[in-house]
Amino acid sequence: MDVLSINDLSIRYTSRVPHVLAVDGVNLSVEPGQCVGVVGESGSGKSTIGAAVQGLLTREKGLESSGGITLAGRRLDPAREEGWGAVRGHLVTTIFQDPMSSLDPTMTIGRALGRVAGGKEEALRWLEDVEIRRAESVLRAYPHELSGGMRQRVMIALALSRRPALLIADEPTTALDVEVQAQILRLLKRERDGLGFGMLFITHDLGVARTMSDDIAVMSGGRLVERGTARTIFDTPREPYTRRLIGSRLTLETDPKRPLGPPQDVVIEAMNEAQRERGREISPVARAWADGDLQWSDFDAPSPEPGGSALVLTEVTKSFRTRGAREPKSVLRGVDLKVAARESVALVGESGSGKSTILRIAAGLEAADRGTIERNGDVQVVFQDAGASLTPWLTVSQLLTERLRSANPGSDATDHRAACALALERVALDPEVLHAKPAHLSGGQRQRVAIARAIVVPPRVLLCDEPTSALDVSVAATVLNIINLLRRELGLAVVFVTHDLAAARIIADRVDIVSDGRIIESVNADRLANDITSEYGRRLLDAVLA
Repeated sequence: MDVLSINDLSIRYTSRVPHVLAVDGVNLSVEPGQCVGVVGESGSGKSTIGAAVQGLLTREKGLESSGGITLAGRRLDPAREEGWGAVRGHLVTTIFQDPMSSLDPTMTIGRALGRVAGGKEEALRWLEDVEIRRAESVLRAYPHELSGGMRQRVMIALALSRRPALLIADEPTTALDVEVQAQILRLLKRERDGLGFGMLFITHDLGVARTMSDDIAVMSGGRLVERGTARTIFDTPREPYTRRLIGSRLTLETDPKRPLGPPQDVVIEAMNEAQRERGREISPVARAWADGDLQWSDFDAPSPEPGGSALVLTEVTKSFRTRGAREPKSVLRGVDLKVAARESVALVGESGSGKSTILRIAAGLEAADRGTIERNGDVQVVFQDAGASLTPWLTVSQLLTERLRSANPGSDATDHRAACALALERVALDPEVLHAKPAHLSGGQRQRVAIARAIVVPPRVLLCDEPTSALDVSVAATVLNIINLLRRELGLAVVFVTHDLAAARIIADRVDIVSDGRIIESVNADRLANDITSEYGRRLLDAVLA
């Protein structure tokens, strides 16, 4: 018997204007011990299916559904609460993308896990089972005192300690570096083989889907457009949508000299959509790229000023005190970083290596203990979670205008309107977005708004902290295209923090590998796979190629 059976399921949100048919006649099943990966772009319906199978939509206002969900023989309605209390958190458990949203920040790991697992000894056993070293000390820790990879292991222990029939993994490795990601995936495979639960694995990362899944279900526009074995989907996809999705995936073989994606999808075309609607001429650049004639070098404008350094960090150190520790923990140990004007540098390393701390010190958001920081011009930051960095009660127009007023106190409303419209055009967003608030936008749109806010007054240096890690492949490709184009058009220097070596190769001239608070190696991005010599760097590379 299938552990999960979704039968002709349709879900419509009638409280939204216009009404949204999020899931449209989907049939999907998972057998005991089987992993089914659900992939698709933002808005494809994969997250709505995940929420429906957990019974998380029952309190959604204006929800209409037809069809049904059967979990371990129990038929349930995603729009009604009846029956879910005996299932949610018991027969079906979930690992979410962000463990911090699921772990109580006021409760130690031992107390949280002990309540579920049945006491301290059982909690300790589960922590050891998910390969947590020094499990006794982790029992005493609070969530914020653990790394991202450690928190995700705790979430796996919490989910599996209930011995579910079905585990839903909702983007469980999105924010993790490649090495920790590989460890988590191996752990999930081992636990599935040992305990025999079925798994619904929701992800935008096609490489992860291929690694984890027996079968893959491809979603588009609320419909299940294709399902097959992982090998069949990747080697001989039937649907054009599936082929385009797979073609958008970044690898170390992706050509870094050209914008990502097929010609009709590149950002230059999107930037000219508003012009087409107004009947205006499409730019020669967009027309030439549609013919396949351009490379990124064709966008390089003459340097507006002499070269030199845009950002320099010299012998920078940083330590943090943690609860219960006798001595501060050293995070940065004499970092030297020099970024030339118009240069793009990627900082790559595992969680806890210090790369994000380097970026925060470069931005002035953290103070260094020792060392010097030289910023030759304005510095702006784009964070991983655009939703958290955009003030939720302000419209996009107000968010951009705030920055304009701060940079140019004497500017007037006419100047603001023109600058806001230009900033949105540069990040391929329709002017109508100006009237929206962040909650009304997709993840990809919010990230582009965050970029627009950073460049509405062009900075000298753009600092990017994992800006594409939470985005699906095609949206991530669009954001990388936008950053590459803005860098060339506006003459920006870019520092790009990422755990994705393939993205680093696309965006950067140089890749600096960060380990244990130091930059241990710098390599030319064009020769990334060949020139990495450090043992640590090769290990990161091997995790990508695995």
